[in-house]
Amino acid sequence: MNQLEQLKQYTTVVADTGDFQSIKAYAPQDATTNPSLILKAVQKPEYRPLLEKAIADAPDASIEGIVDSLLIAFGVEILKYVPGRVSTEIDAALSFDTDATVAKGRELIALYEAAGIKRERVLIKIASTWEGIRAAEILEKDGIHCNLTLLFSLCQAVACAEAGVKLISPFVGRIYDWYKKSTSTDYQGADDPGVQSVKSIYQYYRKFGYDTEVMGASFRNTSQILELAGCDLLTISPDLLQKLADADAPVERKLTKDESANIEKITVDEKTFRFMLNEDAMATEKLAEGIRAFVADSLKLKQMIEGMR
Repeated sequence: MNQLEQLKQYTTVVADTGDFQSIKAYAPQDATTNPSLILKAVQKPEYRPLLEKAIADAPDASIEGIVDSLLIAFGVEILKYVPGRVSTEIDAALSFDTDATVAKGRELIALYEAAGIKRERVLIKIASTWEGIRAAEILEKDGIHCNLTLLFSLCQAVACAEAGVKLISPFVGRIYDWYKKSTSTDYQGADDPGVQSVKSIYQYYRKFGYDTEVMGASFRNTSQILELAGCDLLTISPDLLQKLADADAPVERKLTKDESANIEKITVDEKTFRFMLNEDAMATEKLAEGIRAFVADSLKLKQMIEGMR
């Protein structure tokens, strides 16, 4: 049994891609997308027709409307290959606007439902800002489940859990990147700060009985993935899925519920959230950087659409 098959015994494996062929090849339960992955996909000849159709079907629509149609088209197609859910991301430019994020989340779900997809099969991806978490709290009460992304710290994770968010995506690789750059240390195995961050969030949720699912994301190598075997879900890029499929070394469960964990409960109101996030230089920088990068790729996608109209 290869490592991917072994991992699936302990953890729900999710494909982090907009590439249907990769999804088909690795048989994940769910799939996640983001603006960068969609932009990458539509530049491939085999996915160009989806973009062309989204433009042709709505000649009078706004650029934003065409982008929404494209996101839904990708999501509907992906759901043909996964039995579970697809994550569709809201424009990161709305990351600090609660009302606009709620409105966009409702719009996307309405588009999915018009395409015959039940809302239970969709996760609306939102950046883990204070405003994003508040938007997710409102959407969850509507029965619209959310995936809170760009999550780098415990305060973000706690705020999400207290808001009743369905799922969070703590970013392993980007945390690793920051610490590697700032300390000139190439962290390995359990010493990896990104791995440690997800473990601490997982243990906190288990200790205090939160239902929010933890899905480790943003991996740089298979070691980070295997150190988190036992996490609720792990979303993995096609290249790393292939590396796991090509390896057959034993995979051990690393994350389990630890009732004896010495963890102090924290309450995260807005002031506490903003202060704790500000005190964490890595989380502050990576959250801002991630939002900027997603906005930049969304803009490139909009410019591509503009050029094709």
